[in-house]
Amino acid sequence: MERGGANTSGRAEGRRRLDRLRRIAIDLSPLRASRDFRALWFGLLVSGIGYQFTTVATFFQVYDMTRSAVAVGLIGLVGFAAILVGTLLGGTFVDVVDRRTTLIWTQVASGAGSLLLLGGVVASTDSVGVVYVGISLIAGSSAIDASVRNAMTPRLVGNDLLPAAIALNQVVHNTTTLIGPALAGIVIARTSLGWAYGIDVGTYACMLLVALSIRPVPPETVDEHDAGWAAVRRGFAYLRGRHVLQAAFGIDIVAMVFGMPRALFPILAITRFHEGLEVVGLLFAAPAVGAVLGALTGGWVGRIRHQGQAVCWAVAAWGASIAAFGVVGSNLGLAVLFLALAGASDVISAIFRGAIIQLSVPDAMRGRLSGINFLVVAGGPRLGDLEAGIVASLTTPAASVVAGGLACIAGAGLIAWLVPSFRRYRPPSAAANPAAS
Repeated sequence: MERGGANTSGRAEGRRRLDRLRRIAIDLSPLRASRDFRALWFGLLVSGIGYQFTTVATFFQVYDMTRSAVAVGLIGLVGFAAILVGTLLGGTFVDVVDRRTTLIWTQVASGAGSLLLLGGVVASTDSVGVVYVGISLIAGSSAIDASVRNAMTPRLVGNDLLPAAIALNQVVHNTTTLIGPALAGIVIARTSLGWAYGIDVGTYACMLLVALSIRPVPPETVDEHDAGWAAVRRGFAYLRGRHVLQAAFGIDIVAMVFGMPRALFPILAITRFHEGLEVVGLLFAAPAVGAVLGALTGGWVGRIRHQGQAVCWAVAAWGASIAAFGVVGSNLGLAVLFLALAGASDVISAIFRGAIIQLSVPDAMRGRLSGINFLVVAGGPRLGDLEAGIVASLTTPAASVVAGGLACIAGAGLIAWLVPSFRRYRPPSAAANPAAS
């Protein structure tokens, strides 16, 4: 009897542990529910790694050509300008054209940008201008690509599975940010920049094949006012008076402009840690370590109702971690740890902000609002590159990092105070859409 009782007790304890694990483990339901979401997810995993190869390569190439923090920071300004143009251009058609068709052409355009960078290296063109043009083409097409993919997601998985789908996309984004820079540092150090750009070209080809394989995703409704520049104006006008959406965009601008010191990673690797390319890749990858862990253990996010409050705390935690990274001196282990903590905070913020934005916007506006979101999410770090480079040139790289982290904390607190509706935001009950299987 005692043995039987012990076995029963052990099985019960095992079930309790399994239940606790399921409560925090990431929800894989969107991958099971939608074949097209699954195909895009794996395609993004491949193409995202290639994109990180190009990101690291361009930072290194410009710094190697110029030895200038400002020139490296200008990569951010060039990228932001291209994202802005891509967002505005995409807004003229993204909600009236089949989203699969748009996705196909954005892969072609991004691949062309990588080919230009590869051609510049092969031809030994010692021109920063060629690098900036290649970056512009990739960044501009990526703005349209991201708005289309984000607008497609609710249609592919349904509203009920949207937070889980966003978490899965964050796993892809941060896994590639983790793996890509580390591999890029090794490849560039042991081969050449050409190999890094060539790998990126190949991964865009893979994503193109995936885009060709999914089913069409035509707009649910077509309004004659949703095409051309009038559509762009309507997209921005939609934000008027919607304080929750404005705050969701604003708090991410604060976090990314002031708290993303990636433009300083090549400089810090050499001047603070006295290392080379491998450490540059490690610094780029470190935030993704925490972000991947945060996303993989994000099964609890669907149970959080105070989503706006969660975003405010996550951005404050991001800023505190970045500031701590700035004061650790030459201790590489602590530097990597604090960057990882920053990444974990950022992914939680991204999941909740994505859910707030997607569930607050009708399908007819999702392409344009997703484009504005990408302008914030991807453009913010590029402005942050410029800000970090300028402040570092006026003070020191460490001072630039610390000041940016503290500015994030202050900005999150200010937005929480000025926009109480965002701080108190709770999502509406999601009406399920049938997922495409």
